[in-house]
Amino acid sequence: MHILETHNLTKTYGDFTAVSNLNLHIRKGRVYGFLGPNGAGKSTTMKMLLGLTHPTDGQVTIDGKTYPQDRVSILKEIGSFIEAPAFYGNLTGEENLDIIRKILGLPKSSVGEALDLVGLTQFRKRLAKKYSLGMKQRLGLAGALIGRPPILILDEPTNGLDPVGIHEIRTLIQSLPQQYDCTVLVSSHLLPEVELMAEDIGILNHGHLLFEGTMEALRLQAHAAGFPMDNLEETFLAMIDADNRKKGGAR
Repeated sequence: MHILETHNLTKTYGDFTAVSNLNLHIRKGRVYGFLGPNGAGKSTTMKMLLGLTHPTDGQVTIDGKTYPQDRVSILKEIGSFIEAPAFYGNLTGEENLDIIRKILGLPKSSVGEALDLVGLTQFRKRLAKKYSLGMKQRLGLAGALIGRPPILILDEPTNGLDPVGIHEIRTLIQSLPQQYDCTVLVSSHLLPEVELMAEDIGILNHGHLLFEGTMEALRLQAHAAGFPMDNLEETFLAMIDADNRKKGGAR
């Protein structure tokens, strides 16, 4: 069952097409790795999924509901972490999360649960401006996880974390479908991490979807095309390079 789908989703800015006729199929209870080089249209797509940017054409269906008609009810089902999360520096981590809790109408206990999930409980009383970059990333993730939404959209969730932190967040993301019946769309430049945590992959380049399917299907397609298959990063780079050459975009 697909919990999130896009139907010919398109976004143009004047003469520039950021996302072109995109058809995503994200299965319920899976971790979906959303990949592409800088400028591929990933962030624009995620903003459209969250209703932050209005599509030029096409539509989004999330859990049987469609944008823009059901925008408010859709947003209640999605936790998100897009770009660098913004916080009130003069409030503690706990207080920042409490603002989100009140907006969403969640019980007070949800703040402590979210902090615990991302390993910030001992720093809950520290002012957000005194958090390290890695701690801010964790706080952003806690804000996305609060209330345990059925869908999570995460953009670079391990940015700024040390190797131990990256491992902890990856393990957490991997556990979410099983523990909380959650579906996760995760975008990251750390392809070895995506390879370890994602079951399904979507690869975007110049606003077009080059591939969508399981990791195994990606390996089979790479083999058929004569691309490297040793790891996701090599396959990804070869696929992007071939597409750029085809489009005359090789530098």
